[in-house]
Amino acid sequence: QVQLVESGGGLVQPGGSLRLSCAASRSLFSIDRMGWYRQAPEKERELVVDITNGGSVNYRDSVKGRFTISRDIDTNTVYLQMNSLKPEDTAVYYCSAKFSGYDYWGQGTQVTVSS
Repeated sequence: QVQLVESGGGLVQPGGSLRLSCAASRSLFSIDRMGWYRQAPEKERELVVDITNGGSVNYRDSVKGRFTISRDIDTNTVYLQMNSLKPEDTAVYYCSAKFSGYDYWGQGTQVTVSS
């Protein structure tokens, strides 16, 4: 199993930045893929970005050039740096892990972009 604990959401003005953190309960090298998803009200959950244990990264087109995923192997933490935030980025952001064929999810953290 994998436990995921997220932090870092909040309220930010358009054009601002936030950094989300996701601490995993086991080594990132043992996890096939880590990712960030988001779900806006009345919309389906969508992939924002994911990273494999080999380091391959896949970004959603709408966040390319604005969002950056990174990881700290020593602390088993994955980060999502979000810059140039837009109101349409408002959503609950979820950290996910794919491990031994199963998907695990964090509790979610709210990101609100509004003036």
